[in-house]
Amino acid sequence: MISRIVPFVLLAILVSIHAQLWSGRGSVPYVKDMKEQIATQKTENETALRENVRLETEVSDLKQGMDMVEGKARNELGMVKPNEVFVQYTRK
Repeated sequence: MISRIVPFVLLAILVSIHAQLWSGRGSVPYVKDMKEQIATQKTENETALRENVRLETEVSDLKQGMDMVEGKARNELGMVKPNEVFVQYTRK
């Protein structure tokens, strides 16, 4: 009688392990999704890091000199110095 129960117990254990492998937390699809999320997050982090470096550089330039302020005012706000003529041309 015991010799007939052992294969069923082993089969039940095998089925439960196999079920855990394909469903639930730690399963193959779950791990695949998590790896994709990690890759996406790393890409977003790298983009944010590049933007932070750019902003840090801009802040240090703004702290160190007025040339950057004048350049931004000229480009973004259209600032013109006294007795200066502003000429704008467009290409066709």
